[in-house]
Amino acid sequence: MKSFILIPDSFKGTMSSTEICGIMAEAIKAHIPDACVRSIPVADGGEGTVEAFLAAVGGERRECSVTGPRFEKISSFYGVLSDGRTAVVEMSAAAGLPLMDGRLDVLGGTTFGVGELILEAVRGGARQVIIGLGGSATNDGGCGAAAALGVVFRDGEGRSFIPTGGTLSSVASVQRCSLAQELKDVRITAMCDIDNPLYGERGAAYVFAPQKGASREMLPLLDAGLRHLHDTVKRCLGADRAQDRGAGAAGGMGYGLAALLGAELKMGIDVVLDAVGFDGLLRGADCVFTGEGKIDSQSLGGKVVIGVSRRAKKHGVPVIAVVGDVGDDIGGAYDEGVSAVFPINRVAVPYSEARLRARNDLRLTVEDVVRLIKAVGERRSDIHSPS
Repeated sequence: MKSFILIPDSFKGTMSSTEICGIMAEAIKAHIPDACVRSIPVADGGEGTVEAFLAAVGGERRECSVTGPRFEKISSFYGVLSDGRTAVVEMSAAAGLPLMDGRLDVLGGTTFGVGELILEAVRGGARQVIIGLGGSATNDGGCGAAAALGVVFRDGEGRSFIPTGGTLSSVASVQRCSLAQELKDVRITAMCDIDNPLYGERGAAYVFAPQKGASREMLPLLDAGLRHLHDTVKRCLGADRAQDRGAGAAGGMGYGLAALLGAELKMGIDVVLDAVGFDGLLRGADCVFTGEGKIDSQSLGGKVVIGVSRRAKKHGVPVIAVVGDVGDDIGGAYDEGVSAVFPINRVAVPYSEARLRARNDLRLTVEDVVRLIKAVGERRSDIHSPS
C-alpha cells in the first residue's frame, strides 16, 4: 500500500483534524517514504469549519462586518472555495457561544448576522452556500437569518419585527415576497450532525437550550415558541419541515433554513465528502485512515468514521479508524465498512492525563499500524516473487 487518504474528525478538546492529519502523515512517511498521502481535515459544522474546507479544497477567507448575537456589529468571515462558486459559512461566526462573552441570552439572541454572511457570500459570486450548524448561542428557529435575507415576520398587529427565541410566539404571519433577489438559483446546504426535530422532548429547546443558558423554567416557553413558529409557517407558506432530520440543529436553524429558505439538510460528513470529490479520490487509494475522539454506538448514526466508511466500502477500500477511546456496541461499524479500530491510549490513565500525551500516542499508534501494513506487503511480495 502506497496511496493513503487521511480524513479524521477532531479529538474534541485535544487535537484538531488538521493537526491529526499532520501527525498521521508524518507517521506514514516515516515507514513508507514514497507514500502518496492526501489529507482532508474535517470539521463538524462548528468553529473551524471554514478553515477545514480551505485546507482540504483551497480557496480564501473573506472578512466582513455583520450583526452579532446581541444585535451589535462584529467582525466576522466566511470562506470561498477554489472553484469560486462555493462559499462556506460558520453560523457560529455570527451567532456562536464565544461571541456572548459569557453573558448568555437564549431568549434574546439572534441569527441575523448569519443571514448577512450568506448575503455577503452570494453578492461575492457564490452560487452554492454551505452552512455549518454548530456552536450556536441562539434558539430563534433561524428567523433572524431569514429576516436578514428578506423574509418578513409580523405580529398580531401587523408590525414587522425580528423574532428571537423569546418572541417566536408573537409571530402571526410570515411572508417571503421580499426575499433577496440575489438568492435566486442559489443552492443552500446545511451541515448538521444531529437528527433532532424542531420541537418536543428531543427538540432544539429541551435538548440544547440548557447549554446556552436556558433555565428549566425557560424550556417550555422556548419549545412553545418553536411549535408556534412551525404552525405559522405551515399556515402561511405550506412548509412542513419540523420533523426533518436536523431541523432542531443550532436552535432550530436547520428548520428555518429548510422551511424559509429552501435549504437542504445533510449530514456534515456527507457535505465534506461531496465537496472534496471523495468518491473520485477513492478510486486511486489503497487505504483510508479516519478517526474521532471516541467511537461508540452514537457514531453509527452517520458521523465522520461511519460516513467515510460507507463511501469507501462501495469502492472496496479498507478503512482504519484510529480513535481516542472505544465504547461498547460498535460491532455495527464493521458492517458499515470499517476494517479495524485502533485506540491510541497506551496506558491506563485519566483523560486529564491522556490528553497531554495524545499527540505522541497517536503518532506511535499510526506507526504501529503502518509497520503492520508494510510487513504484510513485504511478505506478500516475497511469496509472489520468482525464486
